[in-house]
Amino acid sequence: MPDAVPPAAPGLEALIADVSHRYAGASRFTRNFVPSKLKRDPATAAILGLAQRVGGFGHVLDLGCGRGQLGLALLVSGGASQVTGMDIDGVKVAEAQAAARRLPARFERADLAKAALPPVDTALMADVLYQLPDGAQVPVLDRMAAAARRRVVMRLFDPELGWRSALGMAMERAGRALRRDGAAVEPMPVSAVVARFEAAGFRCTVRPCWAGTPLPNVLLVGEREGLG
Repeated sequence: MPDAVPPAAPGLEALIADVSHRYAGASRFTRNFVPSKLKRDPATAAILGLAQRVGGFGHVLDLGCGRGQLGLALLVSGGASQVTGMDIDGVKVAEAQAAARRLPARFERADLAKAALPPVDTALMADVLYQLPDGAQVPVLDRMAAAARRRVVMRLFDPELGWRSALGMAMERAGRALRRDGAAVEPMPVSAVVARFEAAGFRCTVRPCWAGTPLPNVLLVGEREGLG
């Protein structure tokens, strides 16, 4: 049995409450989902902490942004100066845009397998690459690399972590069966993702991002070489 997800730090608790309040007019599901996701997902603290350590992400492109809660948390905490979010789900995009009132954020419906990406400081993608069709993953990585002036940040499903990967795949397939979602789960080897970014001029690090969970999630950070 995995350990429980560590409780959010007091400052993070206040930030989660602030961001969640922005979804007061959203569906009941979203009002419950947003605070739970921000509190329980280890990526929240990892990505927000990274943004603070590097002095902010600047203009962030959040690919597969969903309801936009992570991008808004970056804005509210000062970890981003501007957010552009893209997601294929128009309902989620509408909820994200409504929650972003009076913030420098814009959310739009887009198919990441085809969409052109605007130039930004940081390209962010969390838990999306492995859900894209196999033939679309490398082109998306190349467009992320071209768009990101300073860094790329990705939370990835690592298919080469033994029991964690096997359990993660089983959970993904069970969830898709319940939702009747026919999309394939095709996680790309993390080493191949790193190689793609390094060939484009990024220096990459990969660290575990599964605190308190049995999942095979890692955080990849690529910093463009030659920048101060």
